Amino acid sequence: MPRQALTINGTTVRPGERRTIDIPAALLYTHAPVTLPVQVIHGRRSGPVLLVNAAIHGDEINGVEIIRRVLQLPVLKRLRGTLMAVPIVNVFGFTDRSRYLPDRRDLNRAFPGSQRGSLAGRLANLFRTEVLAHATHVIDLHTAAIHRENLPQIRANLDDDDCAAMARAFGTPVIVNTPLIEGSLRKTCSDENRPVVTYEAGEALRFDEASIKAGVQGVLQVMWHLGMVAQSRVRRRRGNSYAANTSSWTRAEQDGMFRAIVPLGEHVEEGQALGYIADPFGEKEIPVEAGTSGIVIGRNNLPLVHEGEALFHIARFDASRRVARYVQAFNRELEEDQDWQGPEPEPPIV
Repeated sequence: MPRQALTINGTTVRPGERRTIDIPAALLYTHAPVTLPVQVIHGRRSGPVLLVNAAIHGDEINGVEIIRRVLQLPVLKRLRGTLMAVPIVNVFGFTDRSRYLPDRRDLNRAFPGSQRGSLAGRLANLFRTEVLAHATHVIDLHTAAIHRENLPQIRANLDDDDCAAMARAFGTPVIVNTPLIEGSLRKTCSDENRPVVTYEAGEALRFDEASIKAGVQGVLQVMWHLGMVAQSRVRRRRGNSYAANTSSWTRAEQDGMFRAIVPLGEHVEEGQALGYIADPFGEKEIPVEAGTSGIVIGRNNLPLVHEGEALFHIARFDASRRVARYVQAFNRELEEDQDWQGPEPEPPIV
């Protein structure tokens, strides 16, 4: 039986076609139109419909570059199933270099959305009804918030077998079993029985080459896991992924200037000094001590901090030292890997 065409917002994409669709999202008060751009690669052979999206938070731009690189890969010419790529979901925040929408709402707390709600609710509803409704599987690309940085990691509901399998296939050293948050895209996908994983890596408004390369490779490995691309065309990374039991933040105990001395991916022991906070004269300086043993998976990069501010995100594992060694090996492999899988070699971002 011939494969059916896919129609998004009135635009039909036939099997074997690749099209970019601009879904009308709003009119600015200047009367300029705002659209939600979607690129669809509709394979000739039946298979899953994978949605890869980024910039739900408009300042989280690593995912935009990940999608750009994925779309250049020759392997997509022999795709089984369908790839829907939405590099910029929060088009308002992206143009303003802001996490939020113009009404200061968080789009990732507005799902499933509503036709008559706030701007965030309306954009969430548009994305859900016009794009998400066609997907069988979802990869949601994120970074840390501004002035914070995340170790490449997958966040997923590991109690769902399909989500757990996608998380392992992505291939990052660290997986965090995180609860579903009301209003998030992950919660909506779960409610609608769509397996979804969230990739977190890097810092807002910054390109990070290692995070981008790990993201491109991870998307490819999920596509291989789903049977969308041939195994012979995907070079899978060695090593295992480890799921964190829990995670917690170590916070500032006073205001001051913060100096971090522990990098991302480091194994730390409870009570270990992770950095120092001092006043400008150096008369009052205190150490920032780890509240638990584990692996540093997130870190504040801003030297000026207030009391109570989150500084280090530490994930706890059954074998933290083994995880730390794998993280180090993973990072070395990313640094040494010059094998770009696109049509031509592309210089790394530095």
